[in-house]
Amino acid sequence: MPTYEYRCRLCSHQLEEFQSIKAAPLVKCPACGKNGLTRLISGGAAIVFKGSGFYQTDYRSESYKKEAKESKATETAPATPAASPTPKTDAKPTTTA
Repeated sequence: MPTYEYRCRLCSHQLEEFQSIKAAPLVKCPACGKNGLTRLISGGAAIVFKGSGFYQTDYRSESYKKEAKESKATETAPATPAASPTPKTDAKPTTTA
């Protein structure tokens, strides 16, 4: 339920009232007792998100998280160098007898 601000146009008394959206606006001023209240237009309250979370990825399915973790692991794994073939040499071994 929202909080509405009111001001009496006769005595300039201001007040805030916690009312249902469906409730009729107040008209009788509690200070002077006359029907002079008007509802003021206010900026309203800001929404403040505190704590961790509130990201799109927080509500992903477990299967999606598992696949993302596996694909990230394969991307960051170091590549093993290919086995280098043994070099061929044309030189014949020398024998001494």
